Amino acid sequence: MKNNTLEAISEQLNKSKEVAIFCHVRPDGDTLGSGLALCLALNNAGKKAFVFCEDLPPEKFSFLSAVSLVKNEFTGHNFDTFVSVDCADLQRLGIFSKCYAKFKGIKLNVDHHISNDGYGDYNFVEVCPATCEIMTELLKVSGFEITKDVAELLMLGLITDSGNFTHLDVTPRTYLTGAFLREKGADMNLINYNMYGRQSKARALLYGIAASKLRFALEDKFAYVVITLEDLVKAGAEAGVTEGFVDFPLSVDGVEVAASIMENKTGQYKVSLRSKGKVNVSSLAATFGGGGHVLASGCMLFGSLEEVLDKLTYAVYQNL
Repeated sequence: MKNNTLEAISEQLNKSKEVAIFCHVRPDGDTLGSGLALCLALNNAGKKAFVFCEDLPPEKFSFLSAVSLVKNEFTGHNFDTFVSVDCADLQRLGIFSKCYAKFKGIKLNVDHHISNDGYGDYNFVEVCPATCEIMTELLKVSGFEITKDVAELLMLGLITDSGNFTHLDVTPRTYLTGAFLREKGADMNLINYNMYGRQSKARALLYGIAASKLRFALEDKFAYVVITLEDLVKAGAEAGVTEGFVDFPLSVDGVEVAASIMENKTGQYKVSLRSKGKVNVSSLAATFGGGGHVLASGCMLFGSLEEVLDKLTYAVYQNL
């Protein structure tokens, strides 16, 4: 993979007139924050920019008005530039992956995942806590104004993907980025309250169901929770509310690897993986076609629940 400089990415953005920005499926705070921040900054600079995602953002992000700009249907425009944000591979773009691959204009890829293979014409991939950390620097280099609204979106991704500045990959630059965004007007209290201080009744009920099914394996070094379609119905919850569930099994003393295993449909399970540091869960997830970060990754597994648990437990065993 050829990794370009921020200056090279900036040059292409400044040349652009009409830009399509793509977030990954099942969007989180980092992909939404980086994508929408770029969108607002480009629009404020007199360009036309739009944000697309296969899945509309979960309700919990609605406290930021810019979230309503996300579209899940591609509209006819004369785009000269495509930008993917926080997407480790083309498949993460979901229904938009094919049009991105076939696009004849300039394709930019801005991401922080170690597993990113550099699928854009121009790539800036740097391993760090959040794509929003990179995007903050990119907007500075590009000379785009970072307004309060833009800073708030960038802070959203920085806070959520760094685990509120607690993950092992947090560096002095991460804190300096946070300080810069705070100076620009980002309301950290608003973001922290909406991300960590509140939850819907449905999420609370689902969390209780999942926690009650906590299981251990491999001499208690591997812990996991399973969320079935039946559990979602019972709690009256949507799949998007399960973000953060994987942190519960990881918090248990002695656990090295944790997983949240969610049934998407019969025979298909979305697996979120976390590690305390001994195991590289990006490599582990890659064995199943997934990927992500050394300490936080994900993948899809297929088969009955028993088969999925057997495959996953054996993979963890091989990496312990």
